[in-house]
Amino acid sequence: MRRDAPLIVHVIHRLGVGGLENGLVNLINHMPPGRYRHAIVCLQGYSDFAKRLKRQDVEIYDIAKRDGHDFGAYLRLYRMFRKLRPDIVHTRNLSALESQVIAALAGVRGRVHGVHGRDTYDLYGQNRKYNLLRKLIRPFVGQYIAVSRDLADWLVQTIGAAPERVSQIYNGVDSVRFHPDGGAEPAAAPAGFFAADSIVIGSVGRMAAVKDYPTLARAFLRLLELAPELRGRLRLLIAGEGESRAACLQLLAQHGAAELVWLPGERADIAQLMAAMDLFVLPSLGEGISNTILEAMASGLPVVATAVGGNPELVRPGETGALVPAADPEAMAQALLAYARDDQLRSRHGQAARAVIDSGFSMDAMTQGYLSVYDRVLR
Repeated sequence: MRRDAPLIVHVIHRLGVGGLENGLVNLINHMPPGRYRHAIVCLQGYSDFAKRLKRQDVEIYDIAKRDGHDFGAYLRLYRMFRKLRPDIVHTRNLSALESQVIAALAGVRGRVHGVHGRDTYDLYGQNRKYNLLRKLIRPFVGQYIAVSRDLADWLVQTIGAAPERVSQIYNGVDSVRFHPDGGAEPAAAPAGFFAADSIVIGSVGRMAAVKDYPTLARAFLRLLELAPELRGRLRLLIAGEGESRAACLQLLAQHGAAELVWLPGERADIAQLMAAMDLFVLPSLGEGISNTILEAMASGLPVVATAVGGNPELVRPGETGALVPAADPEAMAQALLAYARDDQLRSRHGQAARAVIDSGFSMDAMTQGYLSVYDRVLR
């Protein structure tokens, strides 16, 4: 690579399993190698997820920041910027927002902040304390990138960002890796789980509170009540690790459904798991733009999702899936029932979902969008 290519330093909270982190890795992997150099600065460490980076020239640094205000970490970050001398610092989400100020103090002229979603403590972006912080730091941000129209509108209307400084770029999906062709059965699956007549209802994600997987567990139990004739065929697969995994397992076992479910924890073969599903569900309380919805659609799956955040921008009710209220197991169960009882509906909506991905959510479109912002910031 040309050593004079401009350097982008991406600042994130932690490089581990997650949608934001997956989007960052995808972006770097698909960037033209001669246009920009990249480094990743993690405020609180990184995991083996970093191995998904295909480029060998990406350095990863750990600031080892303690929770809360850690002034020593701010000093280390300042020194890191002075050492790396980036052309652009690209921070993501609230946890890294203060790094915009440090970048400005370190003399970094190109500053970009990405908004990928909100968390449980502030699902709708209305927390006065956090919004005051966002407004105070707003003058230091050269350009915002929002992954959904919902977030872009919120930046303008609530945070007061100038519309010309807000770019909305949808996440792209690797439609070669994620595709409808099932292939081999996923490894270590329970015996008979993927039987020829099984109807596998699946989900993938961090099993954190904001994802609300207990609602999906309750909806599945309700589905078994609504369609007892399908009990022998219905399956529930949730791939991911987090605080609600144990609660979901306990709930499902208490109601006699343990033999119908598989919660294998964190997995590396997500594309293969999705290809083995018949229906994808996202029960979250809040979202930016869900990478897992995009991956499920690329896998030819109809999607049942909660009508929150950017989900309505992806799921087209009656065409590619269904939208239901958040935290409503009954409404979710009714949506699942419609798909469980109609093989043709699942097939038709799954094919339409894949067509949507092919037409508007390519990795190339996302990459070109980010390149356009970076080029404009440098100019």
